[in-house]
Amino acid sequence: MLSVSNVSMRYGAKILFEEVSTGFSPGKRYGLTGPNGAGKSTFMKLLTGELEPQKGTVVRPRKLGVLSQDQFAFDAFRVVDTVIMGNRRLWNALSERDHIYEKPELSDEDGMKLGELEGIIGEEDGYSAESDAAILLQGLDIADELHERKMSELQGGQKVRVLLAQALFGHPQALLLDEPTNHLDLDSIHWLQGFLNQYDGILVVISHDRHFLNSVCTHIADIDYETIITYTGSYDDMVVAKTQIRSQIESQNAQREKKIAQLNEFIARFAAGTRSSQVQSRRKEVERLQVTDLARSNIQRPFIKFEQKRPSGKHILEIEGVSKAYGDNGIINNFTASIVRGEKIALMGRNGAGKTTLLNALLANSPTIPASELRKTSGYDGTFLEAGKVIWGHEASVGYFAQDHKALVENGTTAFEWLHQWEPGASNEEIRGLLGQMLFQREDGNKRTEVLSGGEAARLLFCKLMLQKPNVLVFDEPTNHLDLESINALNIALQRYQGTVLLVSHDHDLIDEVATRIWHFESTHTITDFKGSYEEYQGAVVSS
Repeated sequence: MLSVSNVSMRYGAKILFEEVSTGFSPGKRYGLTGPNGAGKSTFMKLLTGELEPQKGTVVRPRKLGVLSQDQFAFDAFRVVDTVIMGNRRLWNALSERDHIYEKPELSDEDGMKLGELEGIIGEEDGYSAESDAAILLQGLDIADELHERKMSELQGGQKVRVLLAQALFGHPQALLLDEPTNHLDLDSIHWLQGFLNQYDGILVVISHDRHFLNSVCTHIADIDYETIITYTGSYDDMVVAKTQIRSQIESQNAQREKKIAQLNEFIARFAAGTRSSQVQSRRKEVERLQVTDLARSNIQRPFIKFEQKRPSGKHILEIEGVSKAYGDNGIINNFTASIVRGEKIALMGRNGAGKTTLLNALLANSPTIPASELRKTSGYDGTFLEAGKVIWGHEASVGYFAQDHKALVENGTTAFEWLHQWEPGASNEEIRGLLGQMLFQREDGNKRTEVLSGGEAARLLFCKLMLQKPNVLVFDEPTNHLDLESINALNIALQRYQGTVLLVSHDHDLIDEVATRIWHFESTHTITDFKGSYEEYQGAVVSS
């Protein structure tokens, strides 16, 4: 059992949760949800033991699988060893056994200790540890040839996937995963969903991926109103139930307030008269009818609306025989396509397949994105296009959201000043209005750009795109630093947008609900061009 009892956490005047008691049961999979700043990561750290509660107690099972947030902690170790470290008891036994075998001579005491250690290794399935670790790594798209490498040789996204395999390794009684889908492509996310749906322990997971939560979770533990309420069902089920409960309480409060007002009017009229017993009776009824206190929700919903200053021509982009390689490593081979106004294209495929590379090749020839902007956010090697042609159509105006989007927001200015430079003719009220739509309070406009969080930088870039009103939007993984409310707002905005969209994302629902065309990057360095939705594409792949 994993449980908390009468736990409270606050920072200064800000209360995250107060006197919370809740439990998590084996065989159930809990999504830990709540808006940014509600305390999800803090609560997860209480469960893992990384933080101690200011008040209350936490009970944990003996064997926890925890997703490490430190990408550099295991740089000195082999990849496969890093995974096996997820079972601390096994790893300690293996390490001690190896240390004993390194001795030039073994004593009787060493022999007895080896017998004890071999017993632990057997109990923990240590003799199949490397093959079990390899299966996890393969599922998460870590190639076999990397398993013997040092962690320091891996890229950031690969390290995250190894750390995820570490958390999953060794059949932990409880799995605590904070944003496990970050840096995973859709194939890896789907593999992880399948793995977790077979897991029979306690799962507590934080994710901003709605489809992932709906696919995996049997319960949602929602942090809001300074407490945690657990709902049965998926994330979408929780949203419906939470809305209904809130609406019901608000309706009951409205009726009670009306009744209290009538009683108070009677009390005021007859308090000094001869009907004192009736007045006293109504005073008691007022006390009984006190309105249920509704704590203020932490949820904040941004408003995103992308418009066009003017529409583009019908044929927005022609791509002819585009190829790109890095040294001897081919990335894109002879890709040709034609895009018409209003199409919304999702670029999909494994990490490293060339999605960002293709976007860079297209944007390098665009009329409104300077190459200097691309160099800030990509591994520029001297050229973005080695062969082929990219021809943008009449009146094309392109807006760009980079994967490394924070690099596009220059340091040394304020959020307000940075945004205003893109449209000097805009009034201060218009700029502040846009910032307000994206949840920047008035004083937040004076925040220095160098201290913006990843989520704040993302919201500031959305402000820029809303201000500039381009007729082509190019997004490279825009959801990485967004909460569920912001992702939902982006989803709706892209569905309603009348212009053309190129979108790289690993968010299943965003692709499924926005895309009208799929470019799927294959392992052969070719791109499958499918005209239709993601659901239709999946059906075509299955039938073929």
